[in-house]
Amino acid sequence: LEIGPGLGSLTLALLEKAKEVIAIEIDSRLAAELPETVSRHGFDLKKLTVVNQDAMAVNSLPKAPTVLVANLPYNVSVPVLLKVLEIFPTIKSGVVMVQSEVADRLIAKPNSKEYGSPSVKCNWWADMSSAGTVSRSIFWPVPNVDSALVKFVRRSTPGNEALRKSTFKLIDLAFAKRRKMLRAALSSIASEEEILSSGVDPKVRGEAFALNDFIKIAITISK
Repeated sequence: LEIGPGLGSLTLALLEKAKEVIAIEIDSRLAAELPETVSRHGFDLKKLTVVNQDAMAVNSLPKAPTVLVANLPYNVSVPVLLKVLEIFPTIKSGVVMVQSEVADRLIAKPNSKEYGSPSVKCNWWADMSSAGTVSRSIFWPVPNVDSALVKFVRRSTPGNEALRKSTFKLIDLAFAKRRKMLRAALSSIASEEEILSSGVDPKVRGEAFALNDFIKIAITISK
Protein backbone atom coordinates (compact mmCIF):
# COMPACT_ATOMS: atom_id res chain seq x y z
CA LEU A 1 0.00 0.00 0.00
CA GLU A 2 1.31 3.43 -0.97
CA ILE A 3 -0.35 6.67 0.14
CA GLY A 4 0.21 9.84 -1.88
CA PRO A 5 2.17 8.46 -4.85
CA GLY A 6 2.28 11.85 -6.59
CA LEU A 7 4.23 11.52 -9.85
CA GLY A 8 4.97 7.86 -9.16
CA SER A 9 8.71 7.75 -8.40
CA LEU A 10 8.25 5.53 -5.36
CA THR A 11 5.48 3.57 -7.08
CA LEU A 12 7.86 2.48 -9.86
CA ALA A 13 10.43 1.33 -7.31
CA LEU A 14 7.78 -0.62 -5.40
CA LEU A 15 6.52 -2.33 -8.57
CA GLU A 16 10.03 -3.73 -9.08
CA LYS A 17 9.78 -5.60 -5.77
CA ALA A 18 6.13 -6.01 -4.82
CA LYS A 19 3.67 -8.54 -6.20
CA GLU A 20 1.10 -5.73 -6.50
CA VAL A 21 0.77 -2.09 -5.43
CA ILE A 22 -2.34 -0.25 -4.25
CA ALA A 23 -1.85 3.51 -4.48
CA ILE A 24 -4.18 5.97 -2.72
CA GLU A 25 -4.05 9.39 -4.38
CA ILE A 26 -6.37 12.30 -3.51
CA ASP A 27 -5.50 14.39 -6.59
CA SER A 28 -7.64 13.29 -9.57
CA ARG A 29 -5.11 14.46 -12.16
CA LEU A 30 -2.23 12.60 -10.54
CA ALA A 31 -4.40 9.51 -10.01
CA ALA A 32 -5.29 9.48 -13.73
CA GLU A 33 -1.67 9.96 -14.79
CA LEU A 34 -0.17 7.25 -12.58
CA PRO A 35 -1.23 4.25 -14.73
CA GLU A 36 0.16 6.04 -17.79
CA THR A 37 3.49 6.53 -16.03
CA VAL A 38 3.59 2.90 -14.93
CA SER A 39 2.76 1.68 -18.43
CA ARG A 40 5.43 3.89 -20.06
CA HIS A 41 8.04 2.30 -17.80
CA GLY A 42 7.10 -1.20 -18.94
CA PHE A 43 5.14 -2.47 -15.92
CA ASP A 44 2.02 -4.61 -16.16
CA LEU A 45 -0.97 -2.44 -15.22
CA LYS A 46 -2.56 -5.48 -13.59
CA LYS A 47 -0.01 -5.02 -10.79
CA LEU A 48 -1.33 -1.52 -9.98
CA THR A 49 -4.59 -0.46 -8.34
CA VAL A 50 -5.21 3.28 -8.01
CA VAL A 51 -7.72 4.53 -5.43
CA ASN A 52 -8.61 8.18 -6.10
CA GLN A 53 -9.66 9.20 -2.58
CA ASP A 54 -8.53 11.01 0.53
CA ALA A 55 -6.63 8.45 2.61
CA MET A 56 -8.54 9.57 5.70
CA ALA A 57 -11.82 8.62 3.98
CA VAL A 58 -10.74 5.16 2.80
CA ASN A 59 -12.29 2.42 4.93
CA SER A 60 -11.91 -0.52 2.54
CA LEU A 61 -9.65 -1.58 -0.31
CA PRO A 62 -10.20 -3.88 -3.30
CA LYS A 63 -7.35 -6.09 -2.10
CA ALA A 64 -5.62 -6.80 1.22
CA PRO A 65 -2.18 -5.15 1.41
CA THR A 66 0.48 -6.59 3.72
CA VAL A 67 3.03 -3.74 3.77
CA LEU A 68 2.77 0.05 3.91
CA VAL A 69 5.50 2.06 2.19
CA ALA A 70 4.67 5.74 1.86
CA ASN A 71 5.80 9.35 1.94
CA LEU A 72 2.97 10.51 4.19
CA PRO A 73 1.58 14.05 3.85
CA TYR A 74 3.19 15.94 6.71
CA ASN A 75 0.03 17.69 7.94
CA VAL A 76 -1.94 14.45 8.38
CA SER A 77 0.81 11.85 8.80
CA VAL A 78 -0.12 10.74 12.33
CA PRO A 79 -3.90 10.41 11.75
CA VAL A 80 -3.30 8.56 8.48
CA LEU A 81 -0.85 6.12 10.07
CA LEU A 82 -3.16 5.45 13.03
CA LYS A 83 -6.08 4.89 10.67
CA VAL A 84 -4.13 2.46 8.48
CA LEU A 85 -3.06 0.46 11.52
CA GLU A 86 -6.63 0.36 12.83
CA ILE A 87 -8.58 -0.31 9.62
CA PHE A 88 -6.23 -2.64 7.74
CA PRO A 89 -5.04 -5.46 10.03
CA THR A 90 -3.51 -7.34 7.06
CA ILE A 91 -0.71 -4.73 7.02
CA LYS A 92 1.98 -6.38 9.12
CA SER A 93 4.88 -3.98 8.63
CA GLY A 94 6.00 -0.87 6.81
CA VAL A 95 8.26 2.12 6.43
CA VAL A 96 6.91 5.67 6.22
CA MET A 97 8.61 8.99 5.60
CA VAL A 98 7.38 11.82 7.81
CA GLN A 99 8.60 15.16 9.09
CA SER A 100 11.57 14.56 11.41
CA GLU A 101 9.77 16.03 14.43
CA VAL A 102 6.85 13.67 13.82
CA ALA A 103 9.23 10.72 13.54
CA ASP A 104 10.72 11.68 16.91
CA ARG A 105 7.25 11.60 18.45
CA LEU A 106 6.31 8.26 16.89
CA ILE A 107 9.37 6.46 18.28
CA ALA A 108 9.67 8.38 21.58
CA LYS A 109 9.82 6.66 24.96
CA PRO A 110 8.30 7.81 28.29
CA ASN A 111 9.91 10.74 30.11
CA SER A 112 11.16 12.45 26.96
CA LYS A 113 9.94 15.79 25.60
CA GLU A 114 8.95 14.14 22.29
CA TYR A 115 6.82 11.51 24.04
CA GLY A 116 3.13 12.14 23.55
CA SER A 117 -0.22 10.81 22.42
CA PRO A 118 1.03 9.51 19.02
CA SER A 119 3.88 7.64 20.76
CA VAL A 120 1.46 5.74 22.99
CA LYS A 121 -1.35 5.17 20.51
CA CYS A 122 0.84 3.68 17.78
CA ASN A 123 2.14 1.16 20.30
CA TRP A 124 -1.35 -0.29 20.59
CA TRP A 125 -0.82 -1.90 17.19
CA ALA A 126 2.88 -1.91 16.42
CA ASP A 127 6.46 -1.52 17.54
CA MET A 128 7.95 1.66 16.06
CA SER A 129 11.62 2.35 15.38
CA SER A 130 13.84 4.75 13.45
CA ALA A 131 14.91 3.75 9.95
CA GLY A 132 17.12 6.74 9.18
CA THR A 133 16.91 10.38 8.12
CA VAL A 134 16.31 12.05 4.75
CA SER A 135 17.97 15.32 3.79
CA ARG A 136 15.73 18.14 2.61
CA SER A 137 18.21 18.79 -0.23
CA ILE A 138 16.99 15.78 -2.22
CA PHE A 139 13.55 17.32 -2.73
CA TRP A 140 12.46 19.86 -5.30
CA PRO A 141 11.41 22.40 -4.37
CA VAL A 142 13.48 22.19 -1.19
CA PRO A 143 11.11 22.14 1.84
CA ASN A 144 11.64 24.01 5.09
CA VAL A 145 11.65 20.80 7.12
CA ASP A 146 13.79 17.69 7.40
CA SER A 147 12.35 14.22 6.96
CA ALA A 148 12.89 10.87 8.63
CA LEU A 149 11.94 7.25 8.09
CA VAL A 150 9.98 5.28 10.66
CA LYS A 151 9.68 1.51 10.55
CA PHE A 152 6.86 -0.41 12.21
CA VAL A 153 6.14 -4.07 12.83
CA ARG A 154 2.65 -5.07 13.89
CA ARG A 155 2.13 -7.06 17.06
CA SER A 156 -0.92 -8.46 18.82
CA THR A 157 -3.18 -5.76 20.25
CA PRO A 158 -3.49 -5.79 24.06
CA GLY A 159 -7.29 -5.83 24.10
CA ASN A 160 -10.59 -5.43 22.29
CA GLU A 161 -12.03 -2.32 20.63
CA ALA A 162 -13.88 -1.18 23.74
CA LEU A 163 -10.68 -1.26 25.76
CA ARG A 164 -8.81 0.59 23.00
CA LYS A 165 -11.34 3.41 22.93
CA SER A 166 -11.34 3.85 26.71
CA THR A 167 -7.52 3.68 26.81
CA PHE A 168 -7.19 6.25 24.01
CA LYS A 169 -9.55 8.59 25.88
CA LEU A 170 -7.25 8.43 28.90
CA ILE A 171 -4.22 9.08 26.71
CA ASP A 172 -5.86 12.13 25.14
CA LEU A 173 -6.69 13.58 28.54
CA ALA A 174 -3.26 12.88 30.00
CA PHE A 175 -1.40 14.62 27.19
CA ALA A 176 -3.86 17.48 26.77
CA LYS A 177 -2.71 18.50 30.25
CA ARG A 178 0.77 16.98 30.24
CA ARG A 179 2.16 19.43 32.82
CA LYS A 180 -0.41 18.25 35.38
CA MET A 181 -0.25 15.21 37.62
CA LEU A 182 -2.25 12.26 36.37
CA ARG A 183 -4.90 12.65 39.08
CA ALA A 184 -5.66 16.16 37.84
CA ALA A 185 -5.47 15.36 34.13
CA LEU A 186 -7.83 12.40 34.46
CA SER A 187 -10.10 13.86 37.14
CA SER A 188 -13.11 14.01 34.80
CA ILE A 189 -13.27 10.24 34.36
CA ALA A 190 -11.02 8.63 37.01
CA SER A 191 -10.64 9.20 40.73
CA GLU A 192 -7.29 9.20 42.50
CA GLU A 193 -8.31 5.98 44.23
CA GLU A 194 -9.05 4.27 40.92
CA ILE A 195 -5.67 5.28 39.52
CA LEU A 196 -3.95 4.03 42.67
CA SER A 197 -5.79 0.72 42.62
CA SER A 198 -4.63 0.13 39.06
CA GLY A 199 -1.03 0.24 40.27
CA VAL A 200 -0.21 3.64 38.78
CA ASP A 201 1.05 6.63 40.77
CA PRO A 202 -1.55 9.43 40.41
CA LYS A 203 0.97 12.07 41.53
CA VAL A 204 3.16 11.62 38.44
CA ARG A 205 2.61 13.26 35.06
CA GLY A 206 1.14 11.20 32.24
CA GLU A 207 4.30 11.58 30.15
CA ALA A 208 6.01 9.13 32.50
CA PHE A 209 3.72 6.22 31.66
CA ALA A 210 3.72 3.62 28.89
CA LEU A 211 0.73 2.17 27.07
CA ASN A 212 0.31 -0.67 29.57
CA ASP A 213 -0.13 1.81 32.43
CA PHE A 214 -3.02 3.53 30.67
CA ILE A 215 -4.54 0.14 29.92
CA LYS A 216 -4.44 -0.77 33.62
CA ILE A 217 -6.34 2.41 34.50
CA ALA A 218 -8.90 1.80 31.74
CA ILE A 219 -9.53 -1.74 33.00
CA THR A 220 -9.92 -0.50 36.59
CA ILE A 221 -12.45 2.15 35.53
CA SER A 222 -14.44 -0.37 33.49
CA LYS A 223 -14.85 -2.55 36.57
